[in-house]
Amino acid sequence: MTHFDITAKKIWVAGHRGMVGSALVRRLQREDCEIITATRDELDLINTAAVYDFVTRNRPDAIILAAAKVGGILANAEHPVEFLSENLAIELNVINAAHRADIQRLVFLGSSCIYPKLAKNPIPEEALLTGPLEPTNDAYAIAKIAGLKLCQAYRQQYGRDYISCMPTNLYGPHDNFDLHSAHVLAAFIAKAYQSKIEGQQSFNVWGSGEPLREFMHVDDCADAIIFLMSHYSSDMHINIGSGEEIRITDLANLVLNAAGLTSNIVFDHSKPDGTPRKLLDSSRLQALGWTPRIALKEGIPALYNWYVEHRT
Repeated sequence: MTHFDITAKKIWVAGHRGMVGSALVRRLQREDCEIITATRDELDLINTAAVYDFVTRNRPDAIILAAAKVGGILANAEHPVEFLSENLAIELNVINAAHRADIQRLVFLGSSCIYPKLAKNPIPEEALLTGPLEPTNDAYAIAKIAGLKLCQAYRQQYGRDYISCMPTNLYGPHDNFDLHSAHVLAAFIAKAYQSKIEGQQSFNVWGSGEPLREFMHVDDCADAIIFLMSHYSSDMHINIGSGEEIRITDLANLVLNAAGLTSNIVFDHSKPDGTPRKLLDSSRLQALGWTPRIALKEGIPALYNWYVEHRT
């Protein structure tokens, strides 16, 4: 397959209430297609029989598997069993049900954490399984690698057109802003708001602040996923990155500026830094003709304002 025309197609976005899933729904609403969704109350993705029944009843033309149990360093460290077992169950149930129901097109969303901790940067797709994983989230990474490999296996054994996309660190509306389990940028947004309300003069940052990270706005990611669903077909997973790299310290300063704060950054060196640098090589995606549009200097203030308006 070289082109999948989504016009008039039924597309199931599994995990539509999450940050990526909701962005995919927003993006697909601009297309002439039918969007299929199910809340967690309506469909438990860990229930094998329920997933198969849902797929066979709704008969989507394509599935985007954006559902996953996700969290930051602390959540991964405290709950490796759940991060491994629940994500494995979701992937097995949805991908196997797609095959059993003869659904030919599926897009599986992985994560940049699938790559070795000390992979050469920018990280190409070929770096997969060339070295040890980052220990702080290896359970989640192993689950995502398994999903990627399952898609490859279905393509090889049954000719299914299942592809895997590996997004970089994402941010945007409907992110998880819980300080106990959030990823770094969302945690910074929530902490900055809290600091502003409470009049705090210092802003705590885990680790040294020196690690380099790449971030992409979730609306850019959703656009890339729909582009790839329409134009990409290969057993090689494909990276989705912005190419925009930033130190954690500089990221904190961008968030503080968005909040109108001049707080002093205090580094908590008792906490881990995680991977020292993680920048994806997205040249394969760029060669297909897709590029991101939302820069951090625009996306972070917009997200801070969204958080202030929508916080609960």
